[in-house]
Amino acid sequence: MKRPAARIVIVVLALLAAGTLSHAGLFEDLIRQAAPLLQGSTLDDSTVVKGLKEALATGTERAVKEVAKPDGYFGNQLIKILLPDKVQNVADILGKVGFQGQVDEFVMSMNRAAEKAAPTAASYFGDAIRDMSVEDAKGILAGGDTAATQFFEKKTRTKLFDAFKPFVTKSMDQVGTARAYKEMIGKYEAVPLASLAGTPSLDLDNYVTDKALDGLFKMVGEEEKKIRTNPAARTTDLLRTVFGSR
Repeated sequence: MKRPAARIVIVVLALLAAGTLSHAGLFEDLIRQAAPLLQGSTLDDSTVVKGLKEALATGTERAVKEVAKPDGYFGNQLIKILLPDKVQNVADILGKVGFQGQVDEFVMSMNRAAEKAAPTAASYFGDAIRDMSVEDAKGILAGGDTAATQFFEKKTRTKLFDAFKPFVTKSMDQVGTARAYKEMIGKYEAVPLASLAGTPSLDLDNYVTDKALDGLFKMVGEEEKKIRTNPAARTTDLLRTVFGSR
């Protein structure tokens, strides 16, 4: 295998793995899987890239499972799903008249629905990795702080939205999101003079689906930026070697 091609494979592995996986154990698993490809192998480029894609597919699937854990969204301020702006006025009024509990329940239920739906992303990330070409890899290597994230989002956002939405709807039914929203709006409409301000409309399915995807890509992008720009975030010899020389 030619040395320039080998370097591209190593850098893309380090960037995508570290940019997608926020847990050291998962990253180490990925490196172990790729090790035979990085130790002076005589395999041709296409075989090595194929192995790289397979390792990345496994790692990203595990990473999505981490986001899907309880409080994966709700407990993370970077991706926590908050009220849409047009509903915030309702929440402010309810908080002042003693119904903050209903507001908090609705916010939590949106995040729980996103956590339940998150595992759907794994197969679509895997598809994007398997479809990655050598040119894609070069573009990621030469791109900006979130080039890998942009690659994933470009390849998967539309498919993920279509796949997420039915799961989000089902999850919201299970955790009571629609019920919590109706109760919150019901309390608001009972407040004197609230009718003068009007009752906001909200497509819960679209809103929670969009915010769930925003959070997923936000996490990938944040980790990628750390690896590219912060030496302290390069926690393995491979990351220090690859990015320390750039």
